Amino acid sequence: QVQLVESGGGLVQAGGSLRLSCAASGRTFNIYAMGWFRQAPGKEREFVAAITWNGASRDYADAVKGRFTISRDNAKNTVSLQMNSLKPEDTAVYYCAAAHKPSIYALRTREYDYWGQGTQVTVSS
Repeated sequence: QVQLVESGGGLVQAGGSLRLSCAASGRTFNIYAMGWFRQAPGKEREFVAAITWNGASRDYADAVKGRFTISRDNAKNTVSLQMNSLKPEDTAVYYCAAAHKPSIYALRTREYDYWGQGTQVTVSS
């Protein structure tokens, strides 16, 4: 019902920037929140950032606060992640996620209903 496609990943030197985009299609009218998660080799998937579709709430993982910015364009059904001052430890596959309904749980811990295929971000030293 909802398809998510990430783009914008690539190879960048430490200290550089990348902008990831996630395009939602299908039944996007009922999306409540969207988030970004990442998974590095040998590690568990971890929360990066999330935003409610109305922009009222945003949250960031401590590791990316002050460096990453999440934003959304409701008209284009797109959520973006601006990644600045990238570090080698940011290297991971980044996944976009979407949720239909509000939750008692915080954006970083709640369940998400749809997931994209992921886009690789590699930060070299």
